[in-house]
Amino acid sequence: MTPARTPPPDIAIDVEGLTKSFGGRKVVQDLSMQVRRGSIYGFLGPNGSGKTTTIRMLCGLLTPDSGEGTCLGYDIRRDADKIKRQVGYMTQRFSLYQDLSVRENLEFVARLYGLANAKGAAREMIKRIGLSGREEQLAGELSGGWKQRLALGACTLPNPQLLLLDEPTAGVDPKARRDFWNEIHALAAEGLTVLVSTHYMDEAERCHEIAYIAYGNLLAHGTVDEVIAKSALSTFTVTGDDLNTLSAELTGKPGVDMVAPFGTSLHVSGRDKAALEASVAPYRDSAKWKWQDSEPSLEDVFIDLMNRSKDNFQ
Repeated sequence: MTPARTPPPDIAIDVEGLTKSFGGRKVVQDLSMQVRRGSIYGFLGPNGSGKTTTIRMLCGLLTPDSGEGTCLGYDIRRDADKIKRQVGYMTQRFSLYQDLSVRENLEFVARLYGLANAKGAAREMIKRIGLSGREEQLAGELSGGWKQRLALGACTLPNPQLLLLDEPTAGVDPKARRDFWNEIHALAAEGLTVLVSTHYMDEAERCHEIAYIAYGNLLAHGTVDEVIAKSALSTFTVTGDDLNTLSAELTGKPGVDMVAPFGTSLHVSGRDKAALEASVAPYRDSAKWKWQDSEPSLEDVFIDLMNRSKDNFQ
């Protein structure tokens, strides 16, 4: 029997070589990573790229075909049941009872987990998540933002050590998203470890570390600044008239790996700086456009990685 891994005490998740296949297709391939306790770790990547499968393997909810590791000090293969008791999982789809009130849903969850004072625990959580005055409102009648708060309250009620968030803010307004993330940071400051998948770049930038997964492969990970630096992208920001024509002419030229509109400007990026500069040189003297050297944004890196990723369905 392989001896159990012993991760450092500040590491919540420590896995190596995780691989998972469904129907003969590898959904996750040879993935290794570490997540620190009390950190917010963001997963980015195209739809169907293995993010949810990865998250479920990391916390013992799904058994890998190969690979090993620990989550919260427990072996992800041998101790899956122990890990699950320490995990709160918030799915994309609202999963509480629509025909129960806010209070009834939280009291039900508290009893389900055997909390000593279910009514008191629900009452305190209602205060924390800002739903005071809505206790008796049916969950199905709540707006998207209020449902999101209730779902977060329900999955943190049992005081888990690890919180899984699968695109938790899809379809809610900007203020609700900001309030949600403020609460997530408050929970992380109290020691909760958070894994979150998102497509929003501003949310990714709120994470302590991020990982980019594309079609089963981990392509980049680290802090936002580290991921941007490792991309080795050179970027120009172009402003002026008729940017659509410029975009069409630059697309596909040597050294031009990405051309993307950003509001009233255009981002032109490439990994081969010399080839990029050679391709854009004829356009830099035109009075129609103003060119400025700029740092690549996280979205530039995201789009570049996505363009380079090969869909494992194809």
